[in-house]
Amino acid sequence: MLSRLPLLRTLAVTSALGVVVGLASAAGAATSDAGPPPNSMASLGDSITRGFNACGWYVDCTSRSWSTGDNGSVNSHYLRVRAVNPAIGGHNLNDARTGAVAADLAGQAATAVGQGVQYVTVLMGANDACKDTESQMTPVSTFRGQVDVALDRIRAGLPSARIFVASIPDLKRLWFVAKGDWRARTAWAVGGICQTMLRNPTSTAAADEDRRNRVRQRVIDFNGALRDSCARLTYCRYDNNAVFGYPFTFGMLSGWDYFHPNTGGQAALAQATYPAGYAW
Repeated sequence: MLSRLPLLRTLAVTSALGVVVGLASAAGAATSDAGPPPNSMASLGDSITRGFNACGWYVDCTSRSWSTGDNGSVNSHYLRVRAVNPAIGGHNLNDARTGAVAADLAGQAATAVGQGVQYVTVLMGANDACKDTESQMTPVSTFRGQVDVALDRIRAGLPSARIFVASIPDLKRLWFVAKGDWRARTAWAVGGICQTMLRNPTSTAAADEDRRNRVRQRVIDFNGALRDSCARLTYCRYDNNAVFGYPFTFGMLSGWDYFHPNTGGQAALAQATYPAGYAW
């Protein structure tokens, strides 16, 4: 779901900051004039963008989505745009789907094109890394190709629409902040949640440490693919790893599965991502 880091606190902070700084210049290649604030928007992605578990027991809660939600406690991208352009009111479409992977992104993009929106947010990829086994994770080259197809579909159908691409959260930080809580460990085990990262959460065996680091590296590589795919397009902005590097806390996780962001987590996502996008 959200971002994750290494075991040692010093390494955790240094790693997150290093990635943010290291990618800032490369991601800036795609920036361009924001243009006027949009009159409509759509969000693409997975359960994070659907607000899964943000307001109830194992249900989507789109009103609390970091992107298109209308709940004031989250202060989503939609509400921030509406504050400067009331014309967008009621034109906030959530095309994300719980359980979606990058292979589903092109279909969501086609839906957004059909809706004729002027602003599109993308947060996709956690489910491509969160599998039962490492061998099931999406290859980086495949992931990149799927993202390219989706973004190209938006560009072809909505040539003047602004696209915002968020980085995938650091899955290792999720493990790091929640592994000490028995409720989280129980939920992860019973639900079979993101076993590539969360299996044997208290183990310090080299095999488990190495597995976690490989999964984290896959997320980093996915984020590089998102950055580079976005950089090809004129009206596309990547978040410079704002989500991946965000130091989210245990209290921002849903108390149901200890994986998805709760309302506070969704608000943190909105706060971290909006300044990395368009200055409307």
